[in-house]
Amino acid sequence: MLKVNEISRADDHRRPQLNAARAAARDAASRSGWRSTYLTRMRWADGLALIVTLIGAHLLRFQLENAGLDLGPLSVPYWIVGIALALTWWMHLGARGARDVRLIGHGLEETRQVVHSSLILFGAIAIISFGFDLPTARSYVLLALPLGLGFLILGRFLVRDRLVKARYKGEALSKTMVVGRLAGTCDLIKSLRQHPTSGLDAAAVYVPETRKPIPAELQRMSLPPNALAPGARPTVEGIVDACHERDIETVVLSSNVPLGTTEIRHLSWQLADAHIRLVMDTGLTDIAGPRIHMQQVAGLPLIHVATPKLSRSRAMTKRLMDILGSGAALLVLSPVLITLTLVVKTHDKGPAFFAQERIGQDGSRFKMLKFRSMRTDAEQVLQRLKEQNEGAGLLFKMKDDPRVTSPGQWMRRYSLDELPQFLNVLKGEMSLVGPRPPLPAEVEQYEDYVHRRLRVKPGITGLWQVSGRSNLDWEQSVRLDLYYVENWSPVQDVLILGRTIKAVVAKEGAY
Repeated sequence: MLKVNEISRADDHRRPQLNAARAAARDAASRSGWRSTYLTRMRWADGLALIVTLIGAHLLRFQLENAGLDLGPLSVPYWIVGIALALTWWMHLGARGARDVRLIGHGLEETRQVVHSSLILFGAIAIISFGFDLPTARSYVLLALPLGLGFLILGRFLVRDRLVKARYKGEALSKTMVVGRLAGTCDLIKSLRQHPTSGLDAAAVYVPETRKPIPAELQRMSLPPNALAPGARPTVEGIVDACHERDIETVVLSSNVPLGTTEIRHLSWQLADAHIRLVMDTGLTDIAGPRIHMQQVAGLPLIHVATPKLSRSRAMTKRLMDILGSGAALLVLSPVLITLTLVVKTHDKGPAFFAQERIGQDGSRFKMLKFRSMRTDAEQVLQRLKEQNEGAGLLFKMKDDPRVTSPGQWMRRYSLDELPQFLNVLKGEMSLVGPRPPLPAEVEQYEDYVHRRLRVKPGITGLWQVSGRSNLDWEQSVRLDLYYVENWSPVQDVLILGRTIKAVVAKEGAY
């Protein structure tokens, strides 16, 4: 208690400085007007999406009829009902936090909030209609909900895509200071620099006094010479002063920050007064948000991490997606499959398909099908080419592999050689999304932890496919696969499938 009182008295002496700091923070906030611009665009996008939705739902349900909602002696035209619904829906999104600043740039969480808020609203409409026996046109409501969600998500995507492009150009970023011990801040800043879409621009580092030389990682990150603000030990006053000195908008505390709980609490108060955001790194890597749950225990915010588990219901959902997806793909792509079969067959009179033994879920073996893109003696030639391996770790890759046939080159460029794998998916040997199916020789050289890749079925595409493909090194590929295994969800599969189309069209990393 004494310590808290002493800190409070110290704050009283610093009151004029705090007032000046708050004024400086407001000036800094006015300079970063991209947030208000983004939120304004989001509001307009939501409004336009709902207007189009309600007009579309009205035309689809009533055409040009002069329909109305009967409320006893009063009949309200449905175009007025539509306007009221659009306004209520628009305001409800704001009230439920679907336009919070914390969601800026985070597509999955933003989409989840939009869907959740919309379902709550329409659930309330259904309850009110049932409770008061209102003769609401159910088909009108059922049309409005999916149309609205589709247009809302599309509008948010267009606004967010513009923001992401600006961030890759170094714009619309929050000037950020990382606080912690030198080793931890290096890793954290490296991650922030590799993911500019986070919107956090690491502009300064506040670390304890150390005799260790500044790591090369920090020097390579083009931080300005005065970006490091060392101190004997990070203090609340020192951190706040450094923020004002460098016009910092966001403070990130690394997982190894040498601050006590009381100091962090007082720091959060002072930063809040100065309109500076506070972000804390938990040190939990490769764990998706849905597995993390916050719970108050004895006044402490404790983080619970759910154990990854592919339950029977979730496994059935994934299998159903695989059956429907692979069946539809084989049906739609059947003309392409037949054409490619003839092209490969007539090129050198060899077999059209290539079946290679791969390792599947839990170490099971299966024959993975591909259109043959190499010469018929490719395996024999491989022994002479191993010294020219350009692949990652255990994988053999060459950008100009002499074994690849001329049809194979353009088939690989657009991943057309992998289309027969939809048959493997239909048979249950593979999945649409999952880790890349490894060769038996690769699995024999796995370290123990890498075997976790085999806990799910291998996939035609996966995080590796949409994150650089052959340009990734071995460690990056393994990390992406393990992240997928630990955090699988149906929504993630849908997003990966969508990003795969973009990756294939861009032809990045394919050889």
